[in-house]
Amino acid sequence: MLGFGAEPGDGVRRILVAQLRFADAATPLRLGLNILGLIFIWRVFDDSTPMPWLLGWSGAMLVAAMVAIGLATRRRRGDYADVGPADQQLMGWVGLFQGLLWLAAIFLFPRAGHPGELMAFWTLLSCVMICGAISFCTAPLAAAAFLLPIGAGTVLLFGAPEQGPLRGLAIGYAGGLLIAAFCCTRLFVRQHRTSVQLVEKSEVVSLLLREYEVGGSDWLWQTDAMRRISGASARFAETIGLTPEQLEGAPLVQILAGSGWDSGRFAAGLHSLADHLKHRENFSNLVLPVEVQGQWRWWELSASPRYDENGAFQGFRGVGSDVTAQRESADKIAQLARFDPLTGLPNRSHLREALDQALDGARGRTPGCAFLMVDLDRFKAINDTLGHQIGDKLLSQVARRLLQVCVQGDFCGRIGGDEFAVVMPHVVDSAAVPRLASAIIGALSAPYQVDQHVLHVGASVGSALSPGDGREAEALTRSADLALYRAKADGGGVHCAYEPQLHAEAEERRQLELALREALEKDQLHVLYQPVVDAGQECIVGFEALVRWTHPELGPISPVKFVPVAEEARLIAPIGEWVLRTACLEAAGWPDDVRIAVNVSAEQLAHPSFVAAVVSALAQSGLDARRLELEVTESVFMTDDAGALKVLDQLIALGVHLSLDDFGTGYSSLGYLSRTRFNTIKIDRSFVVGASKGTAESLAIIRAVVTLAESLGMATTAEGVETQAELDMVRRLGCKKVQGYYFGRPMLPQDAARLFPPPLQQAIA
Repeated sequence: MLGFGAEPGDGVRRILVAQLRFADAATPLRLGLNILGLIFIWRVFDDSTPMPWLLGWSGAMLVAAMVAIGLATRRRRGDYADVGPADQQLMGWVGLFQGLLWLAAIFLFPRAGHPGELMAFWTLLSCVMICGAISFCTAPLAAAAFLLPIGAGTVLLFGAPEQGPLRGLAIGYAGGLLIAAFCCTRLFVRQHRTSVQLVEKSEVVSLLLREYEVGGSDWLWQTDAMRRISGASARFAETIGLTPEQLEGAPLVQILAGSGWDSGRFAAGLHSLADHLKHRENFSNLVLPVEVQGQWRWWELSASPRYDENGAFQGFRGVGSDVTAQRESADKIAQLARFDPLTGLPNRSHLREALDQALDGARGRTPGCAFLMVDLDRFKAINDTLGHQIGDKLLSQVARRLLQVCVQGDFCGRIGGDEFAVVMPHVVDSAAVPRLASAIIGALSAPYQVDQHVLHVGASVGSALSPGDGREAEALTRSADLALYRAKADGGGVHCAYEPQLHAEAEERRQLELALREALEKDQLHVLYQPVVDAGQECIVGFEALVRWTHPELGPISPVKFVPVAEEARLIAPIGEWVLRTACLEAAGWPDDVRIAVNVSAEQLAHPSFVAAVVSALAQSGLDARRLELEVTESVFMTDDAGALKVLDQLIALGVHLSLDDFGTGYSSLGYLSRTRFNTIKIDRSFVVGASKGTAESLAIIRAVVTLAESLGMATTAEGVETQAELDMVRRLGCKKVQGYYFGRPMLPQDAARLFPPPLQQAIA
């Protein structure tokens, strides 16, 4: 501020230049007043002052003025490029020289004892001092150098004792001017420092904005008060596919509308933008479609209105960015969130939304809307045997067929796995739902060509109708699911509509499952044994172990009811293992030529520890492996053919016998008969009953099975023999063993022991 110290930095130098500019600009004022003072002295003191003194003083004053003008001119011509603290000091020397000249004038011109001359000279000095303080107000060093000599001279000017008050006034006046000059300098420097900082920040902001437009993906834009583009940036023009000249002065909304401007068809986002511009409102993150060179892009705009210092509206200034990539990504995420990626059908959540809308639209109408659940039959076998890739391709074909079957207005989707669903918003008559269900079953049951495979699956359909089967989406879905369960239980390939008793049956199954879990823990299960008899000699060759359940409150519960529940609840494996261990322990006390047959489910065979469980049961009971016969049904080969064969081979290696149960009633295939060494084929009771009635098909099937078994070295067991006539008939057809009520119902272990010779009974006891 005073012009001392090291070479200033850029910010301080700017302040120094501003100080010198102001002081140089005030130089004519200061020098002009000095010239007027010179003229005043010539007019007032020319008679009382020797001419040499007057001329010498006047010449010195003119030299000082010329020096001050010369220095100021030099700085202006150099545009203050090379100024520094030395220029501030040099200005101080000029101020000191001028102040000393006025100090000399005090001694030279006014005469003591002439009050008029003293007051006239004091008036002149007062004007000179205030003019110097003003002109040097930004150069405190020069102000001090100029004012201090004059202030000291005023003390001498009023040196008489009676002029003490005037002397004090003069000193106070000079001191006040000096303090005012310093305060003015301080205020000037502070304000200019703030201005410099604002300029620097403005330059930084401008630089950042230029870099932002050049290197970033966003751009700046602005409009005038008439909503026309003004000051179009190159980045904005490049993004819209035009030149800045073409954009300048064009209406913003018209440019963004593209070809839609002529037709008047604007996007909702463009209408929103026009409203904001019309009402002069701030807006941010406004997304709208923009046509750029024939292609649609998505832009995001933000802006604020501009006003001048008088509050007059100047237009809008804002920023824009191309968010097409983000928009497409968001659309893709939304697509994945609402549609199944494999089939392209609506997913579970989207189906729920459609069902909610259908229910809302059907309120107060009977019939209302319908919900159909579709489940593929035998899909798991294909997925497990041929792999998930084939299964996925099959599901895609199923989805296409389902779309073709559904009429206009119906909404179909994939729930998950091999489950699909259809929402019928409008049910025109009572036959509409069965008609659509029948069409779905027929379309989905036709053969599929997937790569080199011809695949056959079926479909089961369960349906529910509002408002009778449910007024809300959750209730209607639950009803349709129960109906689908009934359709699957009926063998699949059929449609089942919801009935109120289905809910009661479902609740009964749930309660039965809870009780069954408790039964396994509290030993409520027991095993009964049914004899297997040699058809020729009518002697016992074995027993089949059959699990039974007696509930303490419900009493005996049929296996027909609890076994399916055990399979669904995945309790069949622990129950089956318990039956196996119990039967082996019981059979260990029987004659060595009597076998024990135990049924094994597909879930047990699929369990990795099943073979180890068989080995453990044999070891704990001491039963010879050759006396254990495990009965499996054909269904085990429909889940995991290779895995089942591997487990069966391991059991055969242990010496365990295998029996194929219910042959001919399911998915009979000679393939697994040739690949697995079964010891016995069991003929289902339905064929025995049919043959006893003379049914040709049943007779032919039994003969064929017996012939097949004999050719493969296997025995045959006829199940369900209840009369002498049936026994004679199966003997004639060649069956080796029989089983049924004719020889004995399932019995307790102690009752089974009584069928052996008395000495052996005592040994068992």
